[in-house]
Amino acid sequence: SGAAAGGESRAAGASGASSGSTSGGDGLAASGGATGRRAPSVRCHLVVEDGEERWVLDDVIGKDDGLGVENLRGSGLIAGETSRSYRDNFTLTYVTGRSVGIGAYLVRLGQRTIQKRTAAPILLTGYQALNKLIGAEVYTSNEQLGGPKIMYHNGVTHQVVEDDLHGMAAVLRWLSYVPRSKGASLPFSPGTASIDPVDRTIGFVPRGEPYDPRHLIAGTTDSAADGADAGTAASSAAAAGTAAAASDPEASWTSGFFDRGSWTEALAGWARTVVVGRARLGGIPLGVIIAETRTVAATRPADPATPQSMETTVQQAGQVWFPDSAYKTAQAIRDFAAEELPLFIFANWRGFSGGQRDMFDEVLKFGSYIVDALTEYKQPVFVYIPPFGELRGGAWVVVDPTINEDVMEMYAAPEGRGGVLEPAGIASIKFKARDIREAAFRLDPAMQALAHAARAARASGDEAAAAKAEAEAEERLRRLSGVFTQISHHFADLHDRPGRMMAKGVIRNAVPWERARPFFYWRLRRRLAEFALRGRITAAAPQLSFAAAGHLLRSWHDSTATSRGSTGTGLWDQDLRVLQWLADSRDTLEARVAALRRDSIADRVLELGTTDSGAAIDGILALINRLPVDQREAVVGRLRREVLFGPMPGSAFGGGDPLLAGLPRP
Repeated sequence: SGAAAGGESRAAGASGASSGSTSGGDGLAASGGATGRRAPSVRCHLVVEDGEERWVLDDVIGKDDGLGVENLRGSGLIAGETSRSYRDNFTLTYVTGRSVGIGAYLVRLGQRTIQKRTAAPILLTGYQALNKLIGAEVYTSNEQLGGPKIMYHNGVTHQVVEDDLHGMAAVLRWLSYVPRSKGASLPFSPGTASIDPVDRTIGFVPRGEPYDPRHLIAGTTDSAADGADAGTAASSAAAAGTAAAASDPEASWTSGFFDRGSWTEALAGWARTVVVGRARLGGIPLGVIIAETRTVAATRPADPATPQSMETTVQQAGQVWFPDSAYKTAQAIRDFAAEELPLFIFANWRGFSGGQRDMFDEVLKFGSYIVDALTEYKQPVFVYIPPFGELRGGAWVVVDPTINEDVMEMYAAPEGRGGVLEPAGIASIKFKARDIREAAFRLDPAMQALAHAARAARASGDEAAAAKAEAEAEERLRRLSGVFTQISHHFADLHDRPGRMMAKGVIRNAVPWERARPFFYWRLRRRLAEFALRGRITAAAPQLSFAAAGHLLRSWHDSTATSRGSTGTGLWDQDLRVLQWLADSRDTLEARVAALRRDSIADRVLELGTTDSGAAIDGILALINRLPVDQREAVVGRLRREVLFGPMPGSAFGGGDPLLAGLPRP
């Protein structure tokens, strides 16, 4: 006690116990008279026993700071700052050694995590402390609690590397996709067009059967495509195939949608029915989300601390959102949004898994997280139904462009499908057995003849002939049922095609797969350049919404087109033409933005003056008095001429913008 009190008390003992007693006392007491009461490292009260004064210790504060709850308070401060930093900055954690307690929480709060495969566990409590708590030697290493086999498969760790060299290479590669500062332009690399031309066709073409979605995204070698195991995610195989093709020019390469060698997958070990990562299209970085089309196995390990627990494996079908994959999708969207990346979603989901287990595991909650994340997205979002893909029911709902119309657009390949239910499902509801019977008797001449024969025989009293005709009709109906069912399925499928989607205005266009790469490249460049200018408009006039800025920009474009003699309702939809207009009209657009800024400032000053004219005048006078003498005289002169605000200097719009450089003439 004397040591804990900082050495200020000369002796300590148990209050209420004699020197020879072996029983416990009522507390700890410090001798030293008034010194103990005044000690800043302890709090105590006076007790008199048998004529002896003792200072009983109530609290030990300690001489040194950082021993207990104040340490936890500091950890809480760090945790809060890290959480806010994820929203305000780019955060990335490379776990190269053991991270324990608040260190583990900081890893997760920073969201993006790269973990070294060995000797770098992410822990709340070490295995030895847990063994003491349990009272048995249950765990043998920290790897069982927080190694990659745990953290890579539960979504905490995004990537796993073998050593620090590969770890820093992964960090640099991740940084290559991200703007150098918040609000800066994307790290656009037009030089990649010479390596992988934008206008090439896409070699990998889905055929309707299950396939590795990474081949569609990143391409593959023939050997990797032929040897892919349909029962596994094959992330490492796809990456190895890409690397091998890049190093061996003789390898037979089948190209994918994005630039060759630009794909980097994240969270590959978790929720494998969805694949997420980052790639480049013509040098422009994007976030990518695509559905797994094959059945995968989800394994939950047994807990050594619970002897009754067992490892469980659940088969998860492709093209379906499960609770974990829905959460993974929402988390990826939030990460991409924080990195200010455009987003490309290859929409190929038949719906959400709504069984009892999945409903209990909160699939409804995590599916709604997807909508929440998309409503906050600020960069262009493209939703594309790939060839032989389908988007149905609730899966369509959570990625529909009306969630965030300012930034989202939906497209489909001609072979893509979209609807409430699959054709077989809708036909089973709308075209039942009685409907098949009615259609057969209405459309098949043989059925009509048999029905007529049965009626005629019954009218003449020949029941045997009537029964025979009815039996033949039933047999023919049995043979025709399959044909009419196929017809109903085909008829239902006609309602799910892109032609109807466009007619109903739910998609913007049908884009053939072989030309999807150049189409979306120019659309992306146009949207990024347009968004940059719309952002400058809203910054100049904060009273305008992002959508209103878009309408204003279009009116400027239409007025320019009209003045040049160009007419037509489709000019605004021609991406290359609009990009060229943005490049050619830099000075004009800058002048209009500057004028908009002046008008906005004038409106705000007028509003303030209307609210309190005296305060507004005082503010204007204070501003004039703070100006240098020459500027003050110029302002006073302008005020005398009743001109309150002049043009504001600004940088030229689009100067050095790579998105507006090197445009071919439309």
